[in-house]
Amino acid sequence: MAREIGFFELNTGARIPSVAIGTSQAALNVIGDAVAAAIKIRYRHIDTAKAYGNEKEIGIALKKLFEAGTVKREDLWITSKLWCTNHAPEDVPEALERTLKDLQLDHVDLYLIHWPVSMKKGAMGYDQPENLTQPDIINTWRAMEKLYDSGKARAIGVSNFSTKKLGDVLEVARVTPAVNQVECQPSWQQPKLHAFCKAKGVHLSGYSPLGSPGTASLKSEVLKNTVLNMVAEKLGKSPAQIALRWGFQMGHSVLPKTVTEARMKENFDILDWSIPDDLFEQLSKIEQARLVKGTPFVHQTYGAYRTVEELWDGEI
Repeated sequence: MAREIGFFELNTGARIPSVAIGTSQAALNVIGDAVAAAIKIRYRHIDTAKAYGNEKEIGIALKKLFEAGTVKREDLWITSKLWCTNHAPEDVPEALERTLKDLQLDHVDLYLIHWPVSMKKGAMGYDQPENLTQPDIINTWRAMEKLYDSGKARAIGVSNFSTKKLGDVLEVARVTPAVNQVECQPSWQQPKLHAFCKAKGVHLSGYSPLGSPGTASLKSEVLKNTVLNMVAEKLGKSPAQIALRWGFQMGHSVLPKTVTEARMKENFDILDWSIPDDLFEQLSKIEQARLVKGTPFVHQTYGAYRTVEELWDGEI
C-alpha cells in the first residue's frame, strides 16, 4: 500500500508537502540524479534557490521526469528563493523569470525572500562586505506581492526572518507571507518564533533539520545529542528520523538535504509513527544553539547589521 504523504495547509489554502528534498550544496554532477531518486521515493517537495547554483540542473532533471511520465507538474511543490542581489523592486520579477527559465517551469509553488539582507546587484559570493547595502524589505515585499498576483509564484514568503522582522512585514503586507523558512531542529527549536508564526497563520518550514552534518564549517553535533539518541534507541529509529519527526509533530515542514538514496528513504520514513508525549517532552530539554548565524551579512561599516544580535533581533 502506498505510504501516506503528509501535508500542511498554508494560509493560501495550498497544501505544502511535509518533507522536502533540500538541494543546498549539492554537487552539480549529482543533483539531477538525486532529484530523480527523491521523486521515485515519493518526495513531492523540492527546495532550491538561485544562490544554490543548481536550478538549471534541477530543471533538466524535472523535464526528463515529466516527459517520462514519472510525475506530473501539478503533483510537485517547487520552492525557490530571491537572492540578496535582486531586492530592488524592478529586479524581483526578473529574478523569478530567470529561476523559471532555469527550472523550465511556468510557475513556482513558493517563492521566498532568502535573507533580510541586500547586496549590490551582480555581487558574487559572501566575502566582500563592501557589497552589502541597506535593505528595503517592505518595497521588496511589495514586488513579491505582484509576483503572487501574476500567478508565477503561487505562494510567497520569507526566510531567515526573526520574529520582529516577520512582524514588520505583516504590519504592511497586502498578501500575508505564507511561510517563514528558518533553521529549526531539536537543538535550535525557536519557540518564540514558532508561537508567533502559529498565531499569525504563517507556516514555519525548517531547514537544517538534522543540523547540516555534512557542512564542516558548522561543526554540528545535533545528531550526537544524548537525549536525541536516547529517544531514538527507545523507539527503534535513527537520530535523524527522531529529529525530523520532532519537526513534523511541531507542525513544521522539514527540508533535509542528502544525495544518498538510502538516507533519502530513511528521512522520508517519518510519517506513519510518532514520538510519545513523554519522550517528546524530553526533547524540549536539549541545550539550544543556533548553527547558521549569518556572520557574512554583519559588518561594522557596510550593510544594515553591525552585530549578529541585530541580524536576528536578539534571537540567538
